[in-house]
Amino acid sequence: MELGSIWMVLICILGFFLALKRILQRVNGWLYETKLGEIQYSLPPGDLGWPFIGNMWSFLRAFKSTDPDAFMHFFTTRYGRTGIYKAFMFGRPSVFVTTPETCKRVLIDDDAFKPGWPSSTMELIGKKSFIGISYEEHKRLRRLTASPVNGHEALSLYLDYIEENVISALDKWATMGQIEFLTELRKLTFRIIMYVFLSSESEPVMEALEREYTALNYGVRAMAINLPGFAYHKALKARKNLVASLQSIVDERRSRRKNSISSKKKDMMDALMDVDDENGRKLTDEEIIDVLLMYLNAGHESSGHVTMWATIFLQEHPEFLQKAKEEQEEIIKRRPPTQKGLTLKEVRDMKYLSKVIDETLRLITFSLVVFREAKADVNMNGYVIPKGWKVLVWFRSVHLDPEIYPNPKEFNPSRWDNYTAKAGTFLPFGAGSRMCPGNDLAKLEISIFLHHFLLNYELERLNPGCSLMYLPHSRPKDNCFSRIKKIQDSLMKKQK
Repeated sequence: MELGSIWMVLICILGFFLALKRILQRVNGWLYETKLGEIQYSLPPGDLGWPFIGNMWSFLRAFKSTDPDAFMHFFTTRYGRTGIYKAFMFGRPSVFVTTPETCKRVLIDDDAFKPGWPSSTMELIGKKSFIGISYEEHKRLRRLTASPVNGHEALSLYLDYIEENVISALDKWATMGQIEFLTELRKLTFRIIMYVFLSSESEPVMEALEREYTALNYGVRAMAINLPGFAYHKALKARKNLVASLQSIVDERRSRRKNSISSKKKDMMDALMDVDDENGRKLTDEEIIDVLLMYLNAGHESSGHVTMWATIFLQEHPEFLQKAKEEQEEIIKRRPPTQKGLTLKEVRDMKYLSKVIDETLRLITFSLVVFREAKADVNMNGYVIPKGWKVLVWFRSVHLDPEIYPNPKEFNPSRWDNYTAKAGTFLPFGAGSRMCPGNDLAKLEISIFLHHFLLNYELERLNPGCSLMYLPHSRPKDNCFSRIKKIQDSLMKKQK
């Protein structure tokens, strides 16, 4: 009898926990779906997960493992390749879109969708930055801030500065022995973006700001837990320090302008201070700082990471490295003897190197997702996205789709030979009115770096089997611990 009673108790306990699990898994549905009325029956397939955390635990678990794509694989295997799935992400009911058609529509349809970044991200990047302002204000500020970093004339202004710093950095790294390649690249790209936006080259200021940005970025994709020890808490402290530093720069610039002390060149800070709307209203310090904080972050993170990966991929594939190097050598051969340094025309003649960069952008997918919000009930692929629900444009699924890119996880620049990506199938910088405005500058930086690297240096990774991290961006855990060697030095050692 006693043994039977124990078993009955255990069965009851097990039944209780199973029932509790089923109830908890339905809580988000009761909270967010039932109030939609008939629309709830037209929602995309999917799973809203557990109360409060939703699908965030599954997301973080996958992206902290060796297989980040396991997260979306759960949806596609369980619900089919519908290209659209419901979920609960960053504290809100959400819909993933994962095909070229659905991604393109969400990105370009400003009448149906508006920016929908999580409130935690808004706190970090800034409510007055591009991710938080209205369509009209974004259009005006984008036009103002994009012109200094895009187009032939603008890029020509920065080419010499970028090349000078790339040559200096590579020469320095070759004498340093062991370095964290990614860390040094980020310092380089941060120096460049600081020059473009603030005309600043103060080494201590740049290093301090770049360290704060590192902490900030770790919090962007983390759960918004504002407690000591958590990434989001550290990120909020980093933002506070960044704002204080940028405020001091703004104050100093205002003081110089008040005293009629002109800068060496008119930079983005000057442009933001001069701009006004149709009513003559100037931007506040908060607005200027949020725009600068966003640009300085995006302007060095992507360039640094993509440059690292392009270098690693080329070093791992000698046949592609040789082809890219031959193109750069041909550029040097065609150059007039009186010419010093690269020209923009030469950069644009780097056809194969451009394919290397595009392939790196596709394979790495630096920005794995962007956030939008439905402004009204939207019909898509036979389903309804309810008004107010977040829409997550999942770039990884597009860039790693084997039906679009055969053997998608294989680095192969030659896949771009005589190939033009169809609309929505290649989205490294987004699309539509909110497409990344600094894409031309980023590609210029990467091209100049690879030009000089291919001609004169090689990368020796000291821990080539190092595991990867995927949040906030894909990178080796050791930040690509390496040696940069001059090719001439390497040849001499081999001959000995």
